[in-house]
Amino acid sequence: MGEIKSFTPEKLIMGILISQPDLFDKLIKALTKTFGPIDYKSEYLNFDYTDYYNPEMGSSIKRVFLSFCTLVSPDTLADIKILTNDIESSFLQNGKRKINLDPGMLSLKRFMLATTKDNGHRIPLQKGIYGEVTLLFVNRTFKSLPWTYIDYQSNEYSGILNKIRVIYKNNLKDQAFNLLQQKSV
Repeated sequence: MGEIKSFTPEKLIMGILISQPDLFDKLIKALTKTFGPIDYKSEYLNFDYTDYYNPEMGSSIKRVFLSFCTLVSPDTLADIKILTNDIESSFLQNGKRKINLDPGMLSLKRFMLATTKDNGHRIPLQKGIYGEVTLLFVNRTFKSLPWTYIDYQSNEYSGILNKIRVIYKNNLKDQAFNLLQQKSV
């Protein structure tokens, strides 16, 4: 029988689609109020992989990735998705989204996204939220799976997630050091 252990805390990543960049500062305030300080922000990336969001958001959609300083337990992903849905709703204009928030958890081994959409490769978490292992860390980089969204298959996104993974590794080292310091006191 395996020993039950606590989950290793993971890095909260927010993939943001935004069609009105003037909303970004207000969005950052809402996200940091909810999830704490940010330790990584990507450049604005063109989001031209699909036109799925265009009827709701318009055609000049940008993608931005954020990561947060505070590591979180991966079993909180469903609650985080519910919070991000609430934040999205607060930015609705005429019933249409102007931002789309995709929360995910990055570990040393994988990148997992939360979704409200069921599919055969998605695992029910709780409260109508599913988890999807979107990328695996193999041979020093993130690799896609057959169901990985086309944009998350890009080298550009992998490069960003690799940078955030380095920050995460340092977070884990700092956390371990702090635990040792506390034990020695």
